[in-house]
Amino acid sequence: MTPFETKRNYMVENHIKKRGINDKRLLEAMRTVRRQLFVPEHQKTYAYEDHPLPIGMEQTISQPYIVAEMTNSLQISDTDRVLEIGTGSGYQAAILSQLAANVYTVERIKPLLEKAIKIFETCGYNNIHTLYSDGTMGWPEHGPYDAIMVTAAAPTIPKTLVNQLAVGGRMVIPVGDRSVQSLVKVYKDQHGVHANDFSLVRFVPLIGQHGWKG
Repeated sequence: MTPFETKRNYMVENHIKKRGINDKRLLEAMRTVRRQLFVPEHQKTYAYEDHPLPIGMEQTISQPYIVAEMTNSLQISDTDRVLEIGTGSGYQAAILSQLAANVYTVERIKPLLEKAIKIFETCGYNNIHTLYSDGTMGWPEHGPYDAIMVTAAAPTIPKTLVNQLAVGGRMVIPVGDRSVQSLVKVYKDQHGVHANDFSLVRFVPLIGQHGWKG
C-alpha cells in the first residue's frame, strides 16, 4: 500500500465513516478517487486531511467530509444523470462519476476547468461531461437531472436549476450570505418543490446571472 493509499483509507475510516456516513458505494468511491491529483503540487501532502485546500483563482477544494455529506444527501443510483455546478478542482465530479451513470459539470473559470479535464482524461473518467459556462444557468440540454450538486453558495435557490430537476429529483446547495450558509436539500415531486436545511457550511460564492454578481 502506498503512503497516499494509507492516508486515503485513514481519511475514509476516521473523517467520514466515524461521522455517520455508511453508504458502501460512496465510501468505496472515496477510497478509490485519488484526491492528491486534484490539489496543487505543494498541497499534496495535505490532500487527505479533513479541511479545504486552496486550488488557485480564489477557489478551494472542499473538505472530504463535506464532499461525503453532500454526496450522501443526494442518494445517487448507478442509473442517475447528475448535474454539478462548479467543477472547481474536479474532485467532487470524480466522486460522483463513481456513483452515477453520467455527470455533467459546469465551470465558469476556464483554467480550473482545463486542469480538471486533463485529470478526468488521465484517470479515464469517461462519464464526466464538461461545460465552460455560467453555472447558475445549469445545462438544460441534458436535463432533466435526477440529482444536482451545487458546490458554491447562492443567496437563494436558483429557479433555473430547480427547473432542470426531474420529478423525483434531488438537489443540494449551500444557501446564505457570503460568510455563512446552510446546506439545503431540495426535492421535487408531483406536488411541487420541498426544501430543508441540514448543515452549516462556508463555501465560495456562486457567481453568475442567478447567483452573486461578481
